[in-house]
Amino acid sequence: MTISNERVIAYIDGFNLYFGMKEGLGNQCLWLDVQKLATSLLKPNQVLIETKYFTSRISNNPPKQARQNTYLEALETLSDFNIYYGKYNSQIRTCQKCGDAHSHSSEKMTDVNIACQLLTDAFQDRYDVAFLITGDSDLVPPINLIHTLFPNKRVFVGFPPKRHNLSVSSIAKGSMIIGRKKLLDAQFINDVTKRDGFVLNRPETWI
Repeated sequence: MTISNERVIAYIDGFNLYFGMKEGLGNQCLWLDVQKLATSLLKPNQVLIETKYFTSRISNNPPKQARQNTYLEALETLSDFNIYYGKYNSQIRTCQKCGDAHSHSSEKMTDVNIACQLLTDAFQDRYDVAFLITGDSDLVPPINLIHTLFPNKRVFVGFPPKRHNLSVSSIAKGSMIIGRKKLLDAQFINDVTKRDGFVLNRPETWI
């Protein structure tokens, strides 16, 4: 009897992964080829058919914007890869007690975008296993819904460093914490060449 390969789509919560790596490991893993990472986590009978990366473009910080843009352009060199953008809000908040003003930034729509893609791909029968990299508990409802509506499909969760979430792991059909070695082994080469020949250099502060 021949066992067919399981189709896997990887869904990457970009900011959750970035801040987990930064908090847990500093800057050494930020030049990450997320598709190479996802591939390294597959079982022998699984095949990665697409990687979906979810993020928002940051604002009001030119150095960070430049690093993010370089990284996103490096990701765009990957095949069978798509980026989905949410919104990045930056506001000035004033302390009611002392009057000091500070900048507050927040990302919007990423969890909704991930949920929409997870469910759309399930309804279109595009995967057998959804591999989700996040620690965001807001994704518990869509994970639960997929398992209810599609008993033969599984959502497996890979937690970034410092992002393990019990409510997510309890509803997922399998989970793991992604370790330092897996992340280091999945780095881009220092200089990534785009399709037009332009060379993208790993940001100096990410070494």
